[in-house]
This record gives sequence, structure tokens and C-alpha cells, in this order.
Amino acid sequence: MVLLAAAVCTKAGKAIVSRQFVEMTRTRIEGLLAAFPKLMNTGKQHTFVETDSVRYVYQPLEKLYMVLITTKNSNILEDLETLRLFSRVIPEYCRVLEESEISEHCFDLIFAFDEIVALGYRENVNLAQIRTFTEMDSHEEKVFRAVRETQEREAKAEMRRKAKELQQARRDAERSGKKVPGFGGFGSAGMSSVSSGSIITDNMVEPEKPKITPAPVRSSGPSRALKLGAKGKEVDNFVDQLKSEGETIIPTGKRGSDVSKALPPPVNVESVHLRVEEKISLSCGRDGGLQNMEVLGMVTLRVSDDKNGRIRLVVINNDTKGLQLQTHPNVDKKLFTSESVIGLKNPEKSFPLNNDVGVLKWRLQTTDEALIPLTINCWPSESGSGCDVNIEYELQEESLELNDVVISIPVPSGVGAPVIGDLDGEYKHDSRRNLLEWCLPVIDANNKTGSLEFSVAGQPNDFFPISVTFVSKRNYCDIQVTKVNYVDGDGAVRFSSETSFVVDKYIIE
Repeated sequence: MVLLAAAVCTKAGKAIVSRQFVEMTRTRIEGLLAAFPKLMNTGKQHTFVETDSVRYVYQPLEKLYMVLITTKNSNILEDLETLRLFSRVIPEYCRVLEESEISEHCFDLIFAFDEIVALGYRENVNLAQIRTFTEMDSHEEKVFRAVRETQEREAKAEMRRKAKELQQARRDAERSGKKVPGFGGFGSAGMSSVSSGSIITDNMVEPEKPKITPAPVRSSGPSRALKLGAKGKEVDNFVDQLKSEGETIIPTGKRGSDVSKALPPPVNVESVHLRVEEKISLSCGRDGGLQNMEVLGMVTLRVSDDKNGRIRLVVINNDTKGLQLQTHPNVDKKLFTSESVIGLKNPEKSFPLNNDVGVLKWRLQTTDEALIPLTINCWPSESGSGCDVNIEYELQEESLELNDVVISIPVPSGVGAPVIGDLDGEYKHDSRRNLLEWCLPVIDANNKTGSLEFSVAGQPNDFFPISVTFVSKRNYCDIQVTKVNYVDGDGAVRFSSETSFVVDKYIIE
């Protein structure tokens, strides 16, 4: 197959958008398209016409034509298949098939045409892949944005902490009659450069306006130094600048009971907090068979009180799936292997304060179909008006409770909304992305199976690949931290924990 050009033209042969895949002048392509309507024989139902040099393969699009110009020795069957793909791409970017709409999205169409054909030969791509390539979604960009937002939040928290420290130092100096410390000159001059780079938007909780009694003015020497000291002015300027930017400074001298009334209800997070996180990546074949399944898990520890830094974690591993465990390099591996206890190699050291430390991680990779947590079976069957599709799910891991489950099924474009038959749960048709989303709030042992039936014009291959997303507060691999003890004794430490099991990729191809 040698494809010379692909074009969308009017019935009079006027080119609206044209993409040439070989060297061809504008005059040449305009002449070929102008001659195209004159060659068509309206008495016969053909989808191609030929001249001495080229072949036109075309498909009507309401008042327009989608035309492929090929050499005469090209494979007509491949040409027709390529024409169908071109015709399906156009409704992806144009809501209505009119000349103005085609002209408005001409560059989007050209980019999509370039994904279908390269140097006159068709690429092995489908509609979903074309959409992915043209969107140019960047995982690295998302990671960069997330890191930048985290850094901004940390900078804002550091600024608020510094403000409270300076306010406390100023009050202590007023009570004792000493000179106010300047903290290395971190006053208004240093603050101006920080505030210009980031704008504070997260306001601290504002209590009832306190009635602050001013400190008594003394006539002694230290009092005059307190009034006229340059460092004291820097502290005032720093606090005033924070207030002008929307920050509310809570005076440290205010009674704790009054402040607690204005704070939101505290989150149940102890000074020792554990996060057990897992994510799954899975690929299955449409006819059965697990191509690849990988589960990655990690236990993350955060200690916020130095009194609880020297601790050990008691781990219970009831998993029988054959996962691989790995501890942090600073963790005593012999202790973990013999007693399933996570502790530092040097028991005199403490875990880092106010930092998330991954102390244990695991990995499970398998092709055993019995380990698939949620199986999806799709049965499209062709009928006289299109396809009847039956989809069913089954929860194989009954200990799990999956929440916010969304099963996304591709549907053909330009054929209207699917007709829904039997349905467990809810559905949503996204006509822009050509997806039918089957939504289930929860799947557990009491709701382990369900089905969806719908009919729509199309072919069986149009309904793949199917993707699945869900979240769960129970982990897939049965690993839990059941107890936290001090290193020096058998006393237990209060701790809090949270568990999450999420999807990285879950595809049925």
C-alpha cells in the first residue's frame, strides 16, 4: 500500500484539510481533488474510482467526503480498512461534520492522520492508541507538579513555624526585659525574598480575637533598649508582613482551652503513625490468561515525638502467595528474619523525627490466574444491528472490600449511546472519550458478582482494552503491624495506622 494523500473535501471537490504523505505540490493535490467529483458515477454504489495514474477511495460524511488518494497497485482491501479508521478519527475531534468545524480542528486532524500513516504506509495502531499519542499525557510532568506542590506546602509550613518562634521569642524578651534576639537577621529583609517567591494561601485557624494586655513599660535601661532595638523592629515587621499576606498569628500566651475551641476536631493520628500501602499492575487477555500481575507494597513509619524514637515494630505475615520481602538497609535483618520484628541495627539510635521512612517493602509477581483479585469477562457477539455485549465481574479475593470501582469499556464513536439492558450498579456514557463507565460503589463478599448488558453498533474488537480502577482500605497481601514496643522494655507504644490498596494499571486487552 502506498497512500499519497488523505483529505476531507466538499462534494464540489474543494479541499478543507489535506495531508500529503509523499512529495506533492499544492497545485497537484488541488487538481486531483477537483477532478474527483467528476469521476464518480452516481448510478453505481462503489467506494472507489480510478484514473490512469491514481485511485480514489472515499466515504461520504454527510455533506463532505473523506478521500484517500493511492497508487493503482495498492491493496484495495487495506485501503478500505485504512479509510474506515480515518472516518472514525474525524468525529473524535469534530462535534459536527461541517466545513467550519473541520477547519477549526484541522491541526488536530493532521496530527491524528500522521499517527495512522507514515511515509505512505499504514501504522499498526487503533483508535485508542491514536487518542493516547495525540494527548501526549506526560507522567514525568505530573510527578514534577506533585513535587513542586509538596515543596511549596513545606515552605509555607516552615514560614508559619518561624513566625511562631519569633513571636514567642519577642514575648519572652518582653517578660524578662532582655534584648529581643534577631535569629541571625531573619527579619523583614530576609522575609521579603521568601514571600516574593511563594504566596501564602493556607490560613491558620483564627480563634476568637484575644485581648492582649500590653507589657508594663519600665523606666530602666533594658526597657529603653527593648523599645529602640533594631532587632525588635525586624520581628514586628516580619509579623506584620505575615498578617498583611493573610496569615493569622495565634499568640502563644493565649490559654490552650480557648484556642482548642476554634480548632477543627483532631484527626486520630498518634505520634507513631504507620501507613501500609499497596498498588497493583495487571494485564489479562480477553480470552483468559493472566499475562502479568505485580503487587508492590510498603510499610512507612512516621515518628513525631522524640520520646518514641527508639521503638520496634512487630509484624505478622500471614501471606501464602509467595511474595518477596525486603527491609530498609538500616533495619536489623537478622531480627526481622528470626522474630518478624522491625528495629534499627543500632538499638541506641532513634528513627528520624517528622519524616516518612519506608521500613519494609514487598513485591509479588505472578501469572497464576487464581491470584487475580477481580476477574472481568467480556462477551461481545455480533448481531444484525451491531453487537450485544455481556460483561461480568467476580471477586476472587473475598477478604477484600473494593470501593469506588469503575470499569471503563471503549465504545465506537459516531454511533450514539449504547442501549443498556440488565445492570448491577450504575453507568455513565462519556461521548467525548467514547467510553462506557460501569460504576460500582462497593464490591465485597456479599456483592462478589455482577453483570452488565448493552447493545451498540460496532465490532467485537471495538470494546477492548477494558480498564479497571478501585481503592480499598484492606491490603491484598496479608501483612500487618500488630504492635509497637519500646527498645528498652516490653511496654507498648500507642500508634495509629492506615491501609490502602490502589490500582496502578488494570487492563483486559
